[in-house]
Amino acid sequence: MADRIYTLHHKDCHCKARTGEIKLGHGVVQTPMFMPVGTNGTVKGIYHDRVAQIGYNLILGNTYHLYLRPGVDVLASFDGLHGFSNWHGNILTDSGGFQVFSLSSLRKIHEMGVKFQSHIDGSRHVFTPEKVVDIQQTIGSDIAMMLDVCSAPGISWKETLHAMDITHLWAERAIIHRDSLLDTTGRAFRGNLFGIVQGGFYEDLRRKSAQVIGSMDFPGIAIGGLSVGESKEDFCHYLAITADAVTDAKPRYVMGIGTPDYILEAVENGIDLFDCVLATRTARNGSVFTDDGMLTLSRSFNEFDHRPIQEGCTCEACTHYSRAYMRHMFKCNEMLGGMLATEHNLTYLYHLIVKVRRAIEEDRFQSFKQDYLKRFYANDGRCLG
Repeated sequence: MADRIYTLHHKDCHCKARTGEIKLGHGVVQTPMFMPVGTNGTVKGIYHDRVAQIGYNLILGNTYHLYLRPGVDVLASFDGLHGFSNWHGNILTDSGGFQVFSLSSLRKIHEMGVKFQSHIDGSRHVFTPEKVVDIQQTIGSDIAMMLDVCSAPGISWKETLHAMDITHLWAERAIIHRDSLLDTTGRAFRGNLFGIVQGGFYEDLRRKSAQVIGSMDFPGIAIGGLSVGESKEDFCHYLAITADAVTDAKPRYVMGIGTPDYILEAVENGIDLFDCVLATRTARNGSVFTDDGMLTLSRSFNEFDHRPIQEGCTCEACTHYSRAYMRHMFKCNEMLGGMLATEHNLTYLYHLIVKVRRAIEEDRFQSFKQDYLKRFYANDGRCLG
């Protein structure tokens, strides 16, 4: 039986936005919360202790990539990813399902599991629901994800139904295996196994999957199959339908969203957790978040700009350097530029979420969202000129 890990603090009286906390093995996570992505056991371009100093105590790792490199034997020798990477906060790992989904020419899905070839060396591997639970047990994931079948936009209702049915079958097998681990290893599953709702871009399948996965013994629910190339309108539509059908007694997680507009949309629908590589990836390419939209640091208009990236931001870039200096770093291809920009983006998102929580607690989230996006989109939410 899965433990109850979520406690509701407050729900905005005007919408579904809510604050709460999730109790995990390496500390309590206040929600809503954005999770930095550490695919290979590191958040790119920033030290782990600095990630913690910003305020994060939950980051995301990737089961597929960690399974291939460094491998489960190495991780087991360090008693998991926490010891291997010297990260003392919580870790959520995805199942590897999306990565396998993206390897369309290198994988084959069937009811028993999925066969795939490594993108690194072409070696052949098999993921089953049980094996993915075992890998994440070795990783020491505080939140682990079940193996699922991610549906691409544009496929037929029948194909989506088939993928959803396999996901539900794998969910049952994952729970059975999770609960059997104490008998086979002498050690109970250390983390919290989340279920994943699928159903593609069909309303009836979304509602059915939410009902089926929600009724199973998972302590948390992820809404899968979104942010996979669909339009923003479709994202918002199917997110709202799915979130409305998912139980509100458990923490809810949407994968792959990391811009302020998508984050605020998710929060308004009662989503508690979200992650995306965009914050760190765009930072390494010189694009940073500001209240007025995205700022491209390499642009010529920054050459003589003495201002920080964002007034009031507490990151190293904003407290010690100008936009002009940051531009210079990127024009010279200095790695310090990417490191400073990464810290800025993660700091910016963290403090945005703090403001979001405060707005929810004061029952003014919708007005906060409207005011924020009006300013953010004043320059189309892209590059400032």
